[in-house]
Amino acid sequence: MSYTGWILLTASLVGISCGIIGVLLILRRMAMMADAISHTVLLGIVIAFMISESLQGTGMLIGAMLAGLLTTWIVQWFQSKGLQSDAAIGVVFTTLFSIGVILIATSVGNVHLDVNHALMGEISFVPWNLIDVPLVGEVPLAVVLLVTVTALVLMVILLFYKEWKITTFDPALAASFGIPVLVMHYLFMSMVSITTVAAFDAVGAIMVVAMLITPAASANLWTDRLWLMFVLSASFGMGSSILGYVIAIWLNTSISGSMAFATGLIFLFSYVFAPRYGRIAVLKKKRETI
Repeated sequence: MSYTGWILLTASLVGISCGIIGVLLILRRMAMMADAISHTVLLGIVIAFMISESLQGTGMLIGAMLAGLLTTWIVQWFQSKGLQSDAAIGVVFTTLFSIGVILIATSVGNVHLDVNHALMGEISFVPWNLIDVPLVGEVPLAVVLLVTVTALVLMVILLFYKEWKITTFDPALAASFGIPVLVMHYLFMSMVSITTVAAFDAVGAIMVVAMLITPAASANLWTDRLWLMFVLSASFGMGSSILGYVIAIWLNTSISGSMAFATGLIFLFSYVFAPRYGRIAVLKKKRETI
């Protein structure tokens, strides 16, 4: 595959995996938690590196997942003590992220791990970091990791589709049916953390946040059906990757930044023209009821 092909495949996998997870984030009204976890996983990555002295392997995933779960647990603990949700998220994510930044500057500043890389990513370098895959040949490590995570996300969503549906829309009813709501919540947070760190090194925190939230928000304007929302969100994420790459080449600018910008363009189009909840459709319904 060509250099451009690997970049587009990597970004598309990010868009698909984040788009699917983002639907549940939007419906559960946890969009800001995605922003928090996408930043606090930096602390998990740094600590994992300090222990393993390697930027590769499962240590990064484990460290990031634990950091994501820690973020969720601390936020919920503050909420249980009466602190407002947005304030709890803001306090926890800024504190844990700043600890990660401090550790980078003081402990791991001599390796290829820095704040700019964490925020913007290095997707243009993805095709050069190769590993040998049996029966396939040399493949970028980021692609292998993202294919694995995307497959895992799809499997978990399909296996527990009914559980996700009922715990998202009516947790009390789910609990009355014997569904372990808290277990499902932490399983979901684990998926958010794993998906985030899989995309983190390639595209950075800014694009991860954009892909987790904006395609799902766009899909929510087009339909009320959960399965269709998953499909549309994944499609919008993949479409944003392609459109963003075209914009980046045209303007000779950041690829990840352009892809994040493209998610905003798709949302703007959806906000105006979506047949279900788009602005034009809403105004038309209002006129018909007058």
